[in-house]
Amino acid sequence: MGRCEVCFRHCEIKEGGIGFCGARTCRDGVVVAQNYGQVSALALDPIEKKPLSRFCPGSRILSVGSYGCNLRCPFCQNSDISWSELSLSYSQMNEEELEVHGIECFTPEQIANIAERYVSAGNIGVAFTYNEPMIGYEFVRDTAKLIKERGMKNVLVSNGTAELSVLEEILPYIDAMNIDLKGFTDSYYRDLLGGDRRMVMNFIERAVKDAHVELTTLIIPGENDSEEEMRELSKWVSSLTDGKGNVIGKNIPLHISRFFPRFHMTDRAATDVSKVYRLADVARENLEFVYTGNC
Repeated sequence: MGRCEVCFRHCEIKEGGIGFCGARTCRDGVVVAQNYGQVSALALDPIEKKPLSRFCPGSRILSVGSYGCNLRCPFCQNSDISWSELSLSYSQMNEEELEVHGIECFTPEQIANIAERYVSAGNIGVAFTYNEPMIGYEFVRDTAKLIKERGMKNVLVSNGTAELSVLEEILPYIDAMNIDLKGFTDSYYRDLLGGDRRMVMNFIERAVKDAHVELTTLIIPGENDSEEEMRELSKWVSSLTDGKGNVIGKNIPLHISRFFPRFHMTDRAATDVSKVYRLADVARENLEFVYTGNC
């Protein structure tokens, strides 16, 4: 049995078993990434799709995803590779079965070669995205190191639910991140997402010291859509400091996105567009760069 150190859950995983995220296992008493190199999606995307609005605008980036997640957001838009019944069974499949579901095995070198091949098409590097990359941070680390060595850039799109010791493993190779700050109450994180708000805040506080960081908040009607919560969230972001103690938070971009019913949350209508715009105005009381999405 081994103890996983990736996030606050610290799963005790039996030999050959699988952790809560559906992507980490125990081999010879050591917890490792079962999903190492197992790629569920590979696409050349506009950088703005991550979303990153103030990092290499107009460029494209090779997006790479695997499977598994350590949160349980009922509105997940990538549930087929995150935590649906199907995705949670991927770790038990052999290579042939995985290929049937569109999951193929790649080495870090192969990903780096593909990224380099698309430089002529405007590619600047690799974005680790789609599922939660931190639960397979070893592949992120190994691939990102090669990407850096070849003069390209690395982007991480994450829910921020990871220990700082794990973040430190990849941070030297990451140029930019979009981190979900899904709400700003402990009850929202705990009861709806199965997460830990403080862990995400710590992750963001550390990340901004060494990488370009943008944040995303998806507005769920009746859950995290009050002006008071957005005011508190944006006020906290504005207080963040760099590695020298200088306050830089006011210039950290915040993306406020509109919710659409999907997955396990089809019991309510999409977020009213006027509500998204109003919350963006509230956030601008504290932040310089606020963007609206899905409107």
